[in-house]
Amino acid sequence: MLSEEDDVDIHALKRQGMTISEIARRTDHDRKTIRAYLARQAAPGQRKRATPDLFDKFIAYVTARLTEDPHLWAVTLLDELRPLGFTGSYPTLTRQVRDRGLRPTCTACAHVTKRPNAIIEHPPGEETQFDWVELPDAPIGWVFPTKRAYVLVGSLAHSGVWRAVISPSMDQPHLLAAMTVLLDLLGGVTKTWRFDRMSTVLKAGTSDLTPMFAAFSKHHAVSVVACRPRSGNRKGVVEKNNHTAAQRWWRNLADELTPEQAQHSLTTFASSQDGRRREGRDGSTTAAVMFAAERLAPLPPTLFPVVVTEERTATRQALIDWRGNRYSVPPELAATKVVVYQRLGAATIDIATISGIVLARHQIAEPGLGVTIRDSGHVTALEAIALASAPPGRPHRKKERIPPGTGARTAAAELAGTPAPTTTVINLAAYEQAAKNRNTLQ
Repeated sequence: MLSEEDDVDIHALKRQGMTISEIARRTDHDRKTIRAYLARQAAPGQRKRATPDLFDKFIAYVTARLTEDPHLWAVTLLDELRPLGFTGSYPTLTRQVRDRGLRPTCTACAHVTKRPNAIIEHPPGEETQFDWVELPDAPIGWVFPTKRAYVLVGSLAHSGVWRAVISPSMDQPHLLAAMTVLLDLLGGVTKTWRFDRMSTVLKAGTSDLTPMFAAFSKHHAVSVVACRPRSGNRKGVVEKNNHTAAQRWWRNLADELTPEQAQHSLTTFASSQDGRRREGRDGSTTAAVMFAAERLAPLPPTLFPVVVTEERTATRQALIDWRGNRYSVPPELAATKVVVYQRLGAATIDIATISGIVLARHQIAEPGLGVTIRDSGHVTALEAIALASAPPGRPHRKKERIPPGTGARTAAAELAGTPAPTTTVINLAAYEQAAKNRNTLQ
């Protein structure tokens, strides 16, 4: 096999008038090799196979299958080729498909990633984009229903300023509660909110808002815009901030942080991003400078009435965790599941059984203080149950000596047929009566 450089040399020597024998002697190659390359019967850099290519007979099938399904996994294709007589390995199949260019480009999907992207103008104060980020492997100490945490990210489309709120769930009450906190962190509302087609915002299979979310948006006097199907790039501002939150904040979050401490950490990190550089028509600036032009509308004077509901498991001390503090429940609910209700903005929480019977109400403390709030009635009832169930004496040691007592010895004597030992009891009261009025010292 000749290299590209050798092929150029032999063609140059041939143009100089040398014979094939002279070229062979000059380049130290066989005359048949020189003749084949000069006749273009061989290509430089490509070695002719000594044995026939065993993959040739499978090319037609592989081409047809990959044309039908451009996303077909190579391992699935290998499973189909095995019954047809293919004995090669998985790397052999992937190499053949790659080297021969057998996998076509999927035209149906090319527009998603390779389509031209238009620059969308976002006037100040016009739009806020919202999206959930699902984060795996939440710290063990977080009392969440699953091992995942959810973060609602809200981004101002003009400036790119964003804030985020941690939530244990993505259901509608938690969405509205997270949005209430998030809007407060942003400092106001824009004219429109943009979402993807999440079921908590739109009715399934339609473009109509759900009744609860319609009331929530009306309460804030904004319009809601949903992205068209398969048009997620329309809210690229929040998508980029989602990636930033997941890769730069969540990946190195310490295990020992509580949800309240993690929320403070997330807010601090998002605020630090306000100073990042932004390129615009007027040159380089920062997100904080662009935020000054947002002109956000003020928040409503009252909070939207929504009730957040979460399940908890009471401890054996009849306590439940809620927002970084502990609250007491009736002692009969110890080690059982209860339901906690909190109305947004209310100063109390209600604790009920799974069937919905409210058995406790507490004034809520500042989240994250780590305090324990007990009802005096719960304390009294728990002490009474604890004392009633306490053992009458100390527990026995494993090697303690306890010989048979009087009752056991009496029963043993009856079984053995021997009379029980008799004891003489002296009544000292008789001696005391006889000694009365007797003075033996006279």
